[in-house]
Amino acid sequence: MPLSAADLEAQIPQLRRYARTLAGDAWAADDLVQDTLERACDRWRLWQAGSDLRAWLFTLMHNLFIDGARRALRQQADQHLDLDDAAPELVAPSGPTDQALDLQRCLLRLPDEQREVLLLVTLQDLSYEEVARITGTPIGTVMSRLSRARSRLRELMEGGLPAAVVPLRRMK
Repeated sequence: MPLSAADLEAQIPQLRRYARTLAGDAWAADDLVQDTLERACDRWRLWQAGSDLRAWLFTLMHNLFIDGARRALRQQADQHLDLDDAAPELVAPSGPTDQALDLQRCLLRLPDEQREVLLLVTLQDLSYEEVARITGTPIGTVMSRLSRARSRLRELMEGGLPAAVVPLRRMK
C-alpha cells in the first residue's frame, strides 16, 4: 500500500505536539513539521509499506532537528555565554500558576538527547524499542537517558535541589 496524503495528514497532530516540545517555540516547531513532511514526500519511496509510519516520520523529524541543532552550534561557535551571568534566569520560579511554563523551561534545559527520549516515551507513548530505532541508539542508552532526564527534570522543577522521588505522569 503506497503512502498517501491522508496517511501523512493523520500524523500531523502528533508531529506538531512532538515538534513543539522539541523546539520549544511554536514557529520553529511548525517549520520543523513542514520540513519533516516535505522530506517525507520527497523520500516516500524509502518508507516500507506495513512499517510504522509514525516511527518513520519521527525518525525524519529527529534527524532534521539534530541537523538544525548542529548547524546552529556551528553558527554560534563564536558567541559565548557566561553561565554565572545567566544563572538567575535558569532557576525555575516558584508558584503554581507558572508550573506549565516552568516545565517547558526545565525541559529545554535538558540535553537534547535526554529531552528527545523523555518526550518520545512520555508524550508520544512509544516503547523503548521504537525510541531506539528513531534515535539510532541502543535500548540500554535509551533507558539510561530516560532515567537521567527524569532525575534532572525533578531537580530542575524543584529549583535545582536534590529531588524527592516524584513519579512523572504520561501526557497524552
